[in-house]
Amino acid sequence: MKHHAYGCAALVMFCLAVVPVTHAELKPISDQTLGEVTGQAFMQVENLADGVHDFTRMTLGMDVETRVNIDDVKVGEIDGGSDFAATHLALGHIARQDGVQYNGQTYMQGETVPFEASKPFIELAEDASGLAGFRMGFGQARGSASSLTSSLSGNIGLKLRDSAGVVHDAALFDASNQATNYRATQIGIADSANPATCSECASLSKVQSLFVGTAQDDGAGGTVTGFTDDFFIGFQRDDAGVKWQSPDGANVINAGKGVFINLPTSMTVDMSQLTGPSGLPRLQTHQADMGTQLF
Repeated sequence: MKHHAYGCAALVMFCLAVVPVTHAELKPISDQTLGEVTGQAFMQVENLADGVHDFTRMTLGMDVETRVNIDDVKVGEIDGGSDFAATHLALGHIARQDGVQYNGQTYMQGETVPFEASKPFIELAEDASGLAGFRMGFGQARGSASSLTSSLSGNIGLKLRDSAGVVHDAALFDASNQATNYRATQIGIADSANPATCSECASLSKVQSLFVGTAQDDGAGGTVTGFTDDFFIGFQRDDAGVKWQSPDGANVINAGKGVFINLPTSMTVDMSQLTGPSGLPRLQTHQADMGTQLF
């Protein structure tokens, strides 16, 4: 071993002796040369404030395309219930037949239609008492979300068309048909005379698949799903909740205490479809197609 060690040392000394030393002078880069360089930081940190909370948002400069399945999810499980409870949760799906999908792209039968996301972020909200909340989301997100949901705290940005053809913003309700964003079990149209109750309701489990995103004109008389920056899951400490600002600054979403899921969608559907026996059909989320009901 000593002989080997000495041999390595001698080799290093030899290399140092024969390799010429280069001296280079450091020179400043001109504004023109610097302007020709482009790049993106892997992490961006922003500090914001709204007079109540101080926010720190940490965003990663990365893109994600995924298809994922989760058998069973329960979060915020306390006081005899769950803020969010769902089975067979999935992001992304598999094309059942050849044709154009929601994003304007054509997929062949059996091909994966991924859930697309970019610029994932974590954001903290602090006040005088410490950490008031944190959330996880994406600067941009688009894709299918499927589940059999039994309890939801948050918001679903679905549009519902009534029997007269009038389009309404979907609202969430409890088992007694009372409007709520906390542990809701139903979705429907609020009563025009009494918005605290629903005129038509359906179980959340009827909403089996949705497209996360925003509705955009496809230029041919139809719509496609564009990216949204308001898809997130938040965790808030107090009853007053936290007012989370969209990454582009366009919206403020007030998330209540506990777990809050904000689910913007690009879809407009007939209320009669939700109240029907099948509800919104489930997309194919497994390699072996289980059908539109899945389970």
